[in-house]
Amino acid sequence: MNIPFVNEPFTAFAVQENREAFEDALRKVQSELGREYPIIIGGQKITGSQTLHSVNPAAKDQVIGTVHQADRELAEKAIQTAAETFHTWKHTDPNERARYLYKAAAMMRRRKHEFSAWMVYEAGKTWPEADADTAEAIDFMEFYAREMQRLSEPQPLVRIAGEDNELTYIPLGVGIVIPPWNFPLAIMAGMTSAALVSGNTVVLKPASTTPVIAAKFMELLAEAGLPDGVVNFLPGPGSDVGDYLVDHALTRFVSFTGSRDVGLRINERAAKTAPGQKWIKRVIAEMGGKDSIVVDNDSDLELAAESITASAFGFSGQKCSACSRAIIHKDVYDEVLQKVLERTQKLTLGSPLEMQSYMGPVIDDKAYAKITEYIEIGKREGRLVHGGGTGDPQGYFVEPTIIADVDPQARIAQEEIFGPVLAFIKANSFQEALEIANNTDYGLTGAVISRNRAHLEQARREYFAGNLYFNRKCTGALVGTHPFGGFNMSGTDSKAGGRDYLLLFTQAKLVSEKY
Repeated sequence: MNIPFVNEPFTAFAVQENREAFEDALRKVQSELGREYPIIIGGQKITGSQTLHSVNPAAKDQVIGTVHQADRELAEKAIQTAAETFHTWKHTDPNERARYLYKAAAMMRRRKHEFSAWMVYEAGKTWPEADADTAEAIDFMEFYAREMQRLSEPQPLVRIAGEDNELTYIPLGVGIVIPPWNFPLAIMAGMTSAALVSGNTVVLKPASTTPVIAAKFMELLAEAGLPDGVVNFLPGPGSDVGDYLVDHALTRFVSFTGSRDVGLRINERAAKTAPGQKWIKRVIAEMGGKDSIVVDNDSDLELAAESITASAFGFSGQKCSACSRAIIHKDVYDEVLQKVLERTQKLTLGSPLEMQSYMGPVIDDKAYAKITEYIEIGKREGRLVHGGGTGDPQGYFVEPTIIADVDPQARIAQEEIFGPVLAFIKANSFQEALEIANNTDYGLTGAVISRNRAHLEQARREYFAGNLYFNRKCTGALVGTHPFGGFNMSGTDSKAGGRDYLLLFTQAKLVSEKY
């Protein structure tokens, strides 16, 4: 019997022993930098004609690894291999499938700092951010394993005399998993684990900026004994290999986390029926947000400032749940702005290899250019209060930036920036604050800081976000505790880490026998 699910604890880096263990992991990873990582199809390691250098965003001349790139011919091979493997994997007992995840989770737990260290180097995550990412990956595997076992049990049905009725959840088929770079272990592992434990086979196309972390996860699955062909590792360009996988007639579903534009493109392509296709493809998409924290005039202003600062600048704002808009009641606007400014001025920007760095780099040159361009736009749309500059030119460092007195319809108040840029917006009333919070195309996360029970209940009814938090930050969802997914252009509200998530990777079959 399995013990009840509990979230993996975060590492206390204030403890010297933990710091030393993490430093050991960083040295171990450093000794392995620059290695080559092949394509993996059906357990076979394949080298492609093209390669991609994954680099350290904090030291862009440092190569983390060289990853072989697939072409359409190898994409076809991966799809066919996954389709062939599905014939046997779908009949594997759900409890056996769950045990592969339990094994992988236990192995990752023992090597927790090592996986986190890879993210420090390849994704630019600070120690606590990387540690939380690894903990979440463990949580996803543990949680989805239990969920599959729960769904495999007899489902409650209304009984009638003379019949035996049974409802079971069966897998869909071949799934294409396209994860993001910002949670390169947690979300990638969660999407992949959910698909495979449900009985599906997977073609995993990792994010182009964090493919080495995905390769390390593939190594973990192999060490855990997962049969060859259940998960196939296919790094390659999205515009070529990605489109080919999405369009393929044998693709049964696409699980995607990333930008709005790419998600909509996938949804549109998947809606078209390819010759020989027997099903309507299912798209499971999480596509970002433009998230707000609303501060009422009757609230704990210290809590408000702490929540805004942490939500806006953790991992340099590179979270779809990050607070990019602080919507403050006019009565406390100046005071909250000052308190957030004071906290932001104390944040340290530097190499994520150093424990004291609160913020590291943004992920690559494209993100760097986009964010700095938005900062210039913001200077014209509001009042620059803090930041606006960059850091060490050896990496893609952008200062935490606060822009005040922003109009609710300004570009920096409406468009997803995905960086450490925070817009302060003044609201004349709580009602207006809610209206501003709901005025974007997105609906992922949000928060309200207030002591007014009537206002909290009003927000409960009217604030349109998939994950709404009261009197806390709007980031940091925990598996099993805060099922995660949003409305509108934030995606399909897939609620990762929730009890209904695996239903998206299965289909319900009823068998009725009359006696």
